[in-house]
Amino acid sequence: MKVLVTGAAGFIGSHTARRLLARGEVVVGIDNLNDYYDPQLKLDRIKWVEEAGGDFTFKKLDLADRPGIEALFAEEKFDRVINLAAQAGVRYSIDNPNAYVDSNLVGFVNILEGCRHNNVEHLVYASSSSVYGANESMPFSVNDNVDHPLSLYAATKKANELMAHTYSHLYQMPTTGLRFFTVYGPWGRPDMAPWKFVERITNDRPIQVYNFGDHQRDFTYIDDIVSGVIHTLDNVASGNPDWSAATPDAATSKGPWRVYNIGNQKPVELMDFIGAIEDALGKEAEKEMLPMQAGDVPATYADVEALVRDVGYRPKTDIVEGVNNFVEWYRGYHAT
Repeated sequence: MKVLVTGAAGFIGSHTARRLLARGEVVVGIDNLNDYYDPQLKLDRIKWVEEAGGDFTFKKLDLADRPGIEALFAEEKFDRVINLAAQAGVRYSIDNPNAYVDSNLVGFVNILEGCRHNNVEHLVYASSSSVYGANESMPFSVNDNVDHPLSLYAATKKANELMAHTYSHLYQMPTTGLRFFTVYGPWGRPDMAPWKFVERITNDRPIQVYNFGDHQRDFTYIDDIVSGVIHTLDNVASGNPDWSAATPDAATSKGPWRVYNIGNQKPVELMDFIGAIEDALGKEAEKEMLPMQAGDVPATYADVEALVRDVGYRPKTDIVEGVNNFVEWYRGYHAT
């Protein structure tokens, strides 16, 4: 297959591109290489993908560039698309809302239009656990109400699901949204807690622990996430013939539209996660205990049984193994 991976210079995108190449797919990756965090890390990820070998092409392109996206789809004739490009970050969206409109809304409709007009067989796109917002029912189920987001980032991800649904309904275009829970591992993002914790502890600086440490996160290792993404890509979305407007299933539709959680289904106490990092580094952290941040939620916990049932997804990596792998990579990356 020829597969487009957007956000190919990103954390999940680079790993996904490498996995696709390893099984012989033709991969075209795009990314705008913005400076939300150090672009050098993004360039290093692209180099890492290229080192894997295989048929890989990278193009610098912004999702919001409508003529550029139209030309890309017309020229390449992709079989399937994995849309992982987005303006990420909950707290950044509070101060920089327009960045989320450009990338997550304008950019996403450009991808939908590209798929629609070029007969793409399946679009898999990144949603987020943040769509659960004020929901306090655990574990989070794709059947839960997600109409009360707590950040603009979360609202754009919910909007992506709705936008995809209209295209699946109107044009019978198969789309699948994956609600990612907290992803970590080698080549991770420096704006996320695992990287920040390792960096600060390594450099004898205090770590900031929000909500006074009373957080739970469904930390999910990158290799497990990528396996789920690719299994989902292979399992083309189909309509639910039993769907009823009288008792609507929030995760399916009469059209070929699906939404799934993708997480570890084993929430970890934040203090236990920090403890695993301390053990891997052989150093205790100095902790600055702080209140909850705006837009944040106290806990995430994914019910992934639908993804297990439909695509055979099953996370395998425990926190100790995953944290050790990340710390080993971090030390090697910063030693070069």
